[in-house]
Order: sequence, then structure tokens, then C-alpha cells
Amino acid sequence: MDNSMKIKNLVGQRFKERPADCVMDSHALMVRGGYMKYVGNGIFSEFPILRRITTKIENIIREEMNAIDGQEVLFPVVMPADLWEESGRYESIGDELVRFEDRNHSKLVLGMTHEEAAVQLVREYGQSYQQYPFMIYQIQRKFRDEARPRAGMIRVREFTMKDAYSFHTSQEDLEVYYQKCYDAYNRIFQRAGVPEVVTVASDSGMMGGSVSHEYMLLNEVGEDSIVLCDACDYRANMEAAENIVENSSSGNPESLECVETPGCKTIEDVCAFLKSDVIASCKAVVYQKNADDTYVVAFVRGDYEVNETKLRNLVGEEIHPAEITADAPLVAGYIGPYQISDQVIYYVDLSLRGIDSLVAGANKEGYHYTGLNLERDLKNVTYVDIAKVKEGNICPCCGKPAITIKRGIEVGNIFQLGTKYTKAMKMQYVDQEGNKHYPIMGCYGIGVGRLAASICEAKHDDYGPIWPISIAPWEVHLCCLRPDDEETKKLADDFYEKLQSNKVEVIYDDREGIRPGEMFADADLLGVPIRVVVSPRNLKENKIEITTRDKSVKTSVALSEGLQYILDLKETMYRELEK
Repeated sequence: MDNSMKIKNLVGQRFKERPADCVMDSHALMVRGGYMKYVGNGIFSEFPILRRITTKIENIIREEMNAIDGQEVLFPVVMPADLWEESGRYESIGDELVRFEDRNHSKLVLGMTHEEAAVQLVREYGQSYQQYPFMIYQIQRKFRDEARPRAGMIRVREFTMKDAYSFHTSQEDLEVYYQKCYDAYNRIFQRAGVPEVVTVASDSGMMGGSVSHEYMLLNEVGEDSIVLCDACDYRANMEAAENIVENSSSGNPESLECVETPGCKTIEDVCAFLKSDVIASCKAVVYQKNADDTYVVAFVRGDYEVNETKLRNLVGEEIHPAEITADAPLVAGYIGPYQISDQVIYYVDLSLRGIDSLVAGANKEGYHYTGLNLERDLKNVTYVDIAKVKEGNICPCCGKPAITIKRGIEVGNIFQLGTKYTKAMKMQYVDQEGNKHYPIMGCYGIGVGRLAASICEAKHDDYGPIWPISIAPWEVHLCCLRPDDEETKKLADDFYEKLQSNKVEVIYDDREGIRPGEMFADADLLGVPIRVVVSPRNLKENKIEITTRDKSVKTSVALSEGLQYILDLKETMYRELEK
């Protein structure tokens, strides 16, 4: 990477005003600072500043992937649809996958992920057990037709991602390599300056597989809910977190009674009307299968919400919120598990287990049941986990009521895919005895642009980003105040050359006619970790001013000692990242 740049030649503009359409600070600062430019909904171009940052992130990732024997490849952005038909995902994935035809009416897709391409690439190579294990990875542009792009680079439609795919002959071998990737990811985030990233158990979603983890940067503006235990190390994404509820039994259930509840269609209305506690009520949330519109009803305790990911996994196919029509076998607002229509599928959440007497819909307009006892009144009731975890719930790891919920931004994920793709795409190898098997796969992803934006979100002040030195666009920002002063300009130019000759990445601001306040405001927006100011006032004492962007250092150093001071400070900053 070119070490030098003069800010007057830097492509891109910086400005004071916060853009009105930028909700998150990282988005606003990166637009104001000339990092990126809006092109279309969820699509951005990168100016040189951001490209320098993302290139450094890519290089860190590349070094760590190579260190665990990864081999870099490159998959196409456009793929024939038949690859995705082989895996079964051409039909199963929704509108996020862009499908189109070329001039010959051949069906194509835009790559939003590359499991199919990975298997297709090594299907012939991996025909013997002697080739295993191996891992291939790429750093590539992808397109996902995201329904709600937001927050600048954090949720986009077109993005750069590192995705890696490992292939193994046994589950044990996959688990050993999975741990290597787990550790490598921790090193990547540490080297990128965000060691506070945490791993959480997650749901595999459309990727498939039995074991998966997400890497979350805890931040209050994150859109993911992270379930943590204050008493132990338990961490999970809300979608995958196990919900444990203990209900106390009175041992004296009431008799079942159907009572009139006119106009009471919500849990709140019913409980207010009957003067009952919401935790003794049964709430019905209705969905339909995408494939055939079959009704699916989820019953949870009145104070809980349905976890749609858990429910979708139970159903085994895509679902959507229901539209209850006049001819539906359900009565909107009065749905309950007792004598529910056999035309619907229903699930009863664990949060309802052990409650002696429930209030629930009577499946009759204007009526609810009181005294419903599920074990007594339903035939062979089965409880499943389909509710979202709440604050104060019981930890599934240590058993203490110490669950807390925080927000986070997903910056990476890893999956144990198993044989989902190799089996579907008929990739096999021959073992030592001549028997054929399907290779077992792992998958490992990091969003490059999202990581850059997430770091900005976590590390900024009111004036701009505070980039860790390892990914900062430059290591030193040199400001020449009064470049119209001949002595000041000469000393600043000389110092610029010395920094370059010592392999220091430096951005040099020697613009004429720029007030110091404006120069420093631009420097704040660039977020370079070390700032050096050469001015007539400092030079009267034969000194230069050195400050750090995080304000931990602010000092004046003799001009003759300035270079060594900066080199030492730079080394210290890099060393801090390795702790």
C-alpha cells in the first residue's frame, strides 16, 4: 500500500453537516468524512479512505486464513441456476436471491453466498480420501436483495465478504478445524482493534448445519438481540437461545368454564375484563405456511413473544404472519388450544407447562375459557420451545435466573454444515477400503465492509471515527499550519519525507488558506491515530505537537526527537492490539 498522500489530492469531500437520512453515527461520519457515496438502495461506492481501511481488514483476514492452511480462490458472482437447483436452494430461498435470465433464456442467479460454487469447484478434486482435509476461501463481492437496507455499510444489498469452506472425512476432524477457525476469528477481531467481539451460539438458518456461532460486537445500536448470563459464560443469539421457564403449581386446578368476553380480542383486554394475571393466560399467534397457506398456531404464555426462527425450524419450511379470512377454521381474537380445528397445526410452548388454570380462547366468537388445564384437558399435550427469552430468565447453562439481553452487530459467523451440500450435489470421495462417502463441510464468513462500519460505530466520538492503528487509513496525520510560512513549510515537508522513508503511512495536510479549526475538523473525520502538528508557534521552541486521536497522548516533542517518538508510539499501539 502506498504510504503517502497529500490531503489536497485526496479524492472525496468532507463536510460539517450530518446527513438527514443517516440514523447511525457510523453512517453519518463515513458519509461526512468522504469514505463512501450512496449509489442506490443498499449500494455504495467506496472512496480511497474506506478502500484503504477495507484493504487492511482483508489483509488481516487473508493472513489468518493462510495461517490455518486456507487456500485463496475466487468464485463467480453470476452462477447458473442449475447449481442452486442441485442443492435445493433455488426454490427454498426467498426474494433475497436475485434470479434472472440471459439473452439465451438460461436461468442465472447473483451470488449471495457460495456453498454451491465451492462444492462445484472441488467436486472432482476431492474424489480420494488422500486429498482431505482442505480449506478454500475467497474475498468477493456478493449481492443479497435485502428487504430493509439500513445503517450505511452495516446492512446493505451489495457487499464484500470473506467466505471459507472446509472439507473433512470425519466429524471429529471438522470439529478440530472448526476450533482452529474459531481461534483465528478471535485473532482477526483482536488485530482489527475490537477484541470485545464475543461469540454466541446461533441458529444456522438457510445455511443448514447443526452447530453454528456468530461473532457479535456488543453495541446498543445493534439490531441483533444477544442473550447473556451474568452468572456464567453462556451467550447465544436470541434466535437460538433456549428459553427455560419454571411455573409454580397450586395443586388445585379450577374447573374448565366457557365465559363470555365480548369485544376482548387481545390478551390485555381479556385479562382486564376477567381480572386475571397475564402470566396465567394463553396467547395465540397465527402464521401460515408459504407453500400452501396451512394455518400454524403458536401458543405461548401471555407475557412472552413467539420466536419465529424457532417456530420456522419446527415447521420445517417458510412461514408468514397469517391473514385470517371469513372462511378460515379460526376465530380471530378467540383462538385457544382446547378443541381447536383439526385443519390447523398448533404448537404449545414450554412457558405454558405447569400452569394449573389458564385463560385461553374458546374458538368461538366472544368467548374464552377459564380454568384450562393443558395436561388434563388436551390429549397428549407436547411442549416445545418457541418463545423468545426474557430478562431474568433461567440460564440453561448454570441454572440461575441471571439472563440479560443486550444488542449487538453481527460481524462474522461460522457453521458446521455437515453433508447438506455435498450430499445434495453428489460430491463423494473413496476411502482406504474403497467405500464412498460424502465429505463433511464447515463454512466461515466475515463481512468486510460491515466490520469496518461496526468498528466505526464502536469507536468514535462526536467529531469522527477513532480508528485502531491496524486498520486506520494512515498511521500518522501531519498538519502544517501556516504553509505560507517558508520555514514552517520546509520543516513540515522534511518531516513528511522522513516519515515516508521510515515506512510510516502518512497523510499530509499542507493546504493553503485553510484555518486550523477546519484542518483539525478534517483530521478528526479521518480518524488517523497519531496527529503531528507543525506550526510557527511550536517551531519557536524547536518543537512539534503530537497527539493521539483517542486523546490519550498530547505532548510537545523536540523536533530532533519527533521521528523516534512517533516510531515508538506507533510500535506501542500495534503491541497493544496483540495483548
